[in-house]
Amino acid sequence: MHAQLIWKRIVLSALALLVLSASLFGLSRTGGAVGAAGSASVPASADNWGLSFPNEGQPPVGNAAQEDLARHNAYFLGDTSQKVIYLTFDCGYENGYTAQILDTLKKHRAPAAFFVVGNMIESAPDLIRRMADEGHIVGNHTFHHPDMSAISDQTAFQKELDQLSDLYRTTTGQELPKFYRPPQGKYSMENLKQADALGYRTVFWSLAYVDWYVDNQPTREQAYSKLLPRIHDGAIVLLHSTSKTNSDILDDLLTRWEGMGYTFASLEDLPPART
Repeated sequence: MHAQLIWKRIVLSALALLVLSASLFGLSRTGGAVGAAGSASVPASADNWGLSFPNEGQPPVGNAAQEDLARHNAYFLGDTSQKVIYLTFDCGYENGYTAQILDTLKKHRAPAAFFVVGNMIESAPDLIRRMADEGHIVGNHTFHHPDMSAISDQTAFQKELDQLSDLYRTTTGQELPKFYRPPQGKYSMENLKQADALGYRTVFWSLAYVDWYVDNQPTREQAYSKLLPRIHDGAIVLLHSTSKTNSDILDDLLTRWEGMGYTFASLEDLPPART
């Protein structure tokens, strides 16, 4: 029941992202580029991460400049000079698909990052330990999945991250890797400074699609229509581990990306955000 309540909160929070869906997930009438970068992007002062795709197959444009993010050790792209993909999964709770996802990653020898909340660790500790044992990053998605952009106090901000890292340490006997993803994609530049001050690298994404509605999952064709033509060098891909579609297509999806010449890298391999 606790897991269901947490997930309902996450899903309801995701509704706030719908205003960005045209730019973030490419809901254009052609299924291609959404037009000029400026027309689909949102101001840098906005508190939702958003993207526009001027050219398919090329890195998108974020609603904050890479150089501004880099000042605070934040990313949405990896090494765009290499045909490399960084796989990331957001984990609000265990929906029965994570083991299959891990099996597929192992088959392809593909490292990934799993951004988890407190409920995920509490309810599925064996899966969390498996992630760590198989060489994946377990990242900090905060303990309670709140709107972190509404938290201006450094102590309160730190508490959300520390609670999660403390639980991870108790569960695995290891230290939580210092990668942070803001819940719901909500952020402020102050948040990026706060995370940076705690030694975290903030990781957004450069490719995602609407996969989080567990009772209204996309078809394989709908998933491929977003994930194949828009893949690009240095892509940080966001998928949700609660998605049945993702678990069903992942083996074939990784095979197709490999056929396009891509390899998979860990977030640990990201180039320095700042020099």
